[in-house]
Amino acid sequence: MARVTLENLTKVFDGKVTAVSDFSLAIADREFMVIVGPSGCGKTTTLRMIAGLEKPTSGNIYIGDTLVNDVRPRGRDVAMVFQNYALYPHMTVYQNMAFALRMRNLPGTEIKSRVEEAARLLGLERLLNRKPKALSGGQRQRVAVGRAIVRNPRAFLFDEPLSNLDAKLRTSTRSELKALHHKLGATSIYVTHDQVEAMTLGDRICVMYNGAVQQVAGPTEVYERPVNRFVAGFLGAPPMNFFTGSVKFENDTACFILGNDTVVLPQCLRTALADYRDKEMVLGVRPQNLSLQPPHLASQEVVGEAANTISATVSAVEPLGVRTDVCLTNDTGQRFIVNIEPHTKLNVNDVVKVHVDADKTHVFEPGQTGKSIAYS
Repeated sequence: MARVTLENLTKVFDGKVTAVSDFSLAIADREFMVIVGPSGCGKTTTLRMIAGLEKPTSGNIYIGDTLVNDVRPRGRDVAMVFQNYALYPHMTVYQNMAFALRMRNLPGTEIKSRVEEAARLLGLERLLNRKPKALSGGQRQRVAVGRAIVRNPRAFLFDEPLSNLDAKLRTSTRSELKALHHKLGATSIYVTHDQVEAMTLGDRICVMYNGAVQQVAGPTEVYERPVNRFVAGFLGAPPMNFFTGSVKFENDTACFILGNDTVVLPQCLRTALADYRDKEMVLGVRPQNLSLQPPHLASQEVVGEAANTISATVSAVEPLGVRTDVCLTNDTGQRFIVNIEPHTKLNVNDVVKVHVDADKTHVFEPGQTGKSIAYS
């Protein structure tokens, strides 16, 4: 295996469209790195440049200590698993997995040994004589992974390999991929738009937007300490709620003013927020860090709870089994979501007060990629 280093990669198509811009990332030996972002953000283009299927407009790619910008794909010693599996329909599972080894003129005994070992790891032993049309989507995906494993490459590249599977199969296959990584200890670069895959699979996550790196960190840090509003809103289901308002100071305490409602902000942000006094800002809070007062208390003044509450009206109730998502609209017309217990009785048009866990709030500058004030 080997580390993979990307230095200031840029890819411009037709001299006009910048797909990747000044992208730098260091993937450690044996690390599972997930590159995640919305469709069109440049993540697959980045992966294809690592594989040698696209040539960078500028920047460098190192696999181990070797600069591979001008090395052809077959000389880079990486194996790519594609979204559409890319299996040969006229070949059996065994022949598909053995094909690249035969092209290298490896001895038949070694080919047999590698294929059988990969089949054992992936639970494909009984399927080696079948052709792809006789396999389920999940089985085809495992064959595609097996074809990569037998090559013993320096790095594995995965291009949204689970996107063609149904939800239940994605979950089980994701678990299989994670277990396989632990067994092989392989350097892996995995591209996806699915934030659940990113959070569950990656040792670290690289979040991309508009061709650029937004944040690189472990899953927990990216989720709990997003560097900007885009990262905060991209990770999490439902996503983080955002409220537009302004920062005020009352008796040296920083507050976020949202219409007639006030949220007292954590003391640790007081110094960082001093430069944002009376400016329009964005408050971020995840649905699970909000809680509802019962409807019959919404019109009452509860001592000690006037601050850190938001007045709102229920617009939809969505039961999900393990929880219920409540969609609300506050007095300034901003929509947001709260997670509540599944058997809570609520109706559309109920007026409620929503308590904010102030210690779990985030404050961002305005704009899609407005930076987090915690990182000022």
